[in-house]
Amino acid sequence: MNIYLEINKGIGGNESSIFVKEILTMYISFFKRNNIKYKIISITTDEYGIKNVLITTDAKWKYLKYESGVHRIQRIPKTENYGRTHTSTCNVEVLIKKKTNKIVIKKEDIIITSFKASGAGGQHVNKTNSAVRIKHIPTNIIVESQNQRSQLQNKKEAMKILKLKIASKEELIRNTKRKEYRNLKCKFKRTDKIRTYNFKKNIILNHLNNKKTNLIDKVINKGRLDLII
Repeated sequence: MNIYLEINKGIGGNESSIFVKEILTMYISFFKRNNIKYKIISITTDEYGIKNVLITTDAKWKYLKYESGVHRIQRIPKTENYGRTHTSTCNVEVLIKKKTNKIVIKKEDIIITSFKASGAGGQHVNKTNSAVRIKHIPTNIIVESQNQRSQLQNKKEAMKILKLKIASKEELIRNTKRKEYRNLKCKFKRTDKIRTYNFKKNIILNHLNNKKTNLIDKVINKGRLDLII
């Protein structure tokens, strides 16, 4: 599988965790609809939904290359007592699998911590600190792994993900010197808002091409990304 897709909780508290879960449903539905292989590498949950999830897939780059950025949702949460519309976000990052054998990580450049792996609903799936979090100080990249059976296995998986992210960041820096990338970058950045899901108006707006659809349910639950991209 040659692509990694990561979804992270953004602003909006509990509603953002719910939103991450829905965006994950959207991508998995898309993969299943198109008979694309995928695998969930790691997932961190809380009481309301998902904080972070990393997927690997053999989807073609052309399907996912414009998914990186901020996805925004506007709706009235179930917990809202006064009928107010809330805005929440999640952050999506798409990484092409790179050769990482040349990436050298020094021990003094990382901080490794362990914690209890959590299951659905925020429940601890074990009583030992088998999950691993690694922070790479020079790049400020933080990765986690908790789906493996032991702390050692999770550490190996986290290091593999960290090397991938470092390689991707280095590639991004190199790409800024290329003309075609500069032309693309002037249109959007990874930190830009790329899509808004407005449930009150029943509209999804793609900010990259101004394309709209009022079929939110089909996009999220049926994986009909073709309606918006």
